[in-house]
Amino acid sequence: MRLNRIVLSAALVVIAMVVQVSVLARLHLPGAVPDLLLLTVLGLAISYGHVGGSLVGFFAGLLADVAPPADHAVGRYALVLSVIGYAAGLAKPDSGQLRTAAGPMLVVIGAAVTTTLLYAGVGSLVGDTAGAHVGLVKLVMTATLYDLLLAPFVVPFVMAVARRFDRDPLTEDGSGGFGGSRPRPRGGLGTGVSSQRGIFGRASRMARVTAAARGGARR
Repeated sequence: MRLNRIVLSAALVVIAMVVQVSVLARLHLPGAVPDLLLLTVLGLAISYGHVGGSLVGFFAGLLADVAPPADHAVGRYALVLSVIGYAAGLAKPDSGQLRTAAGPMLVVIGAAVTTTLLYAGVGSLVGDTAGAHVGLVKLVMTATLYDLLLAPFVVPFVMAVARRFDRDPLTEDGSGGFGGSRPRPRGGLGTGVSSQRGIFGRASRMARVTAAARGGARR
């Protein structure tokens, strides 16, 4: 990842983490906590692709693992968000521009369900039973509902900020925007000079041949 992407991703992830811990976690909503961190990772992953999404997801998950009041094993959420970021990055459009909002919403639904299931599955593998007192079905339903309610406000904003500060030619229309390049003439300057020299050389040779022919005719 380039430096501007790293700085922007780190800033957005830290802000999302602070808001989630200091505001959303204190709402004491039934079931899961609205996962603002997940939505931020999804927006960056759709903007940067699967490799960038995986790296951002790992960093965001590791931050959630060590930030208080974390009560689970370190690395558990980092693994989950790394996988989710990679999968969400596969939904990045080739042109860099989304035509409809249906794609990101489907990504949010799939990510909310998969994140909850992966988190519970990894916890059972490592013997971490934090949050096991809440039913898995209830967690999946509430996490999907909360994330869908927040997604229209968070994901488009994160993607817009990522496009604003990015220099990736794929995020532009190719007509001279950020990182866009105009078509160059074939051959460049050096080829143009060489072709001009060749034209002048052929013209001078033809002039000499014509002069010699005229001299022979006069004789």
